Amino acid sequence: MNERELLAAVDHLTHRDTGKLECGEPGHAAGHVCLNASGGPRLPGLLDAVSERYGRPRPLVRRGHSAQTPTERTGLPLLAPFGEHVREMYAWAYGSRWIGCGMVAADNGVRPVVVVAHRAAPALEELPEDATWVDRVVFVTGQDRELTHTVGWETTEAWLGTGLPGDYKQLVQIFGCGSFDGCLDMFLPNGPSGCLDIVEHALSMASWDNEDGNSLWAPHRLFPAPGGLLQWAGSEREDSFYWLTEGADPDRWPILVTKEGHCDWIRFDGSTAEFVFRMLTDRRHPCSTARYFGAHWFMSYGQ
Repeated sequence: MNERELLAAVDHLTHRDTGKLECGEPGHAAGHVCLNASGGPRLPGLLDAVSERYGRPRPLVRRGHSAQTPTERTGLPLLAPFGEHVREMYAWAYGSRWIGCGMVAADNGVRPVVVVAHRAAPALEELPEDATWVDRVVFVTGQDRELTHTVGWETTEAWLGTGLPGDYKQLVQIFGCGSFDGCLDMFLPNGPSGCLDIVEHALSMASWDNEDGNSLWAPHRLFPAPGGLLQWAGSEREDSFYWLTEGADPDRWPILVTKEGHCDWIRFDGSTAEFVFRMLTDRRHPCSTARYFGAHWFMSYGQ
């Protein structure tokens, strides 16, 4: 298969209605499909092509050594068909599927492979009762908590002139730049290309908010107006997610959600991480992705 054919096959297999995955390779069990990448693009080209569509991959195996202890939650189903023959493997989570690109040892040398495997949704009842909302978001997305991102919060909050919710800062440090379920994109300070900077966005949008009160966001005003709206995320559905910056404690700021026309407003009285968790897992949530996906993920952007 060439690059375009491989991507088309991956797209088909990651569709939620594809059904059971059955591999045609001799000796391979069910639960995955190996796509013939031999004679096609080399591994760097494959990584670039899949990354452009599914975000930044997580490394599983590099030069024959595991980058982390593989588990069902971190991509083991992509390695299982090949045992000790895996030389390189990079993984993407996408709904109920794992996508993998790598190199495996074969009789005639080393060959490239593209794999799509089943990805199980974690059982929410396994969450400890004392799990924080951030813990819950990490759990349900299968995110590697050790891959932290450094953010200069003191500088960011000085530029904004306000503190920011603590669990939002934790989410940014754990997840970095990207999208929950390919839908909700967090704004963050000094992110890589493709991410909106929360400071620059707030300052630029404030210039649109008329000082005479004739606001496009009526009955609200935009931050830094007292109690104004400070946007922290957006979505492909043209949803905008704001904190209503009322009160001195950012951890108690409610969340307001509106569409592009700013006609209707939905209020959520809870923390940022609670909002994200309920969006991912609760079908009754007004911005629910649980209606479309049984398993949830975070698509990382940037290098």
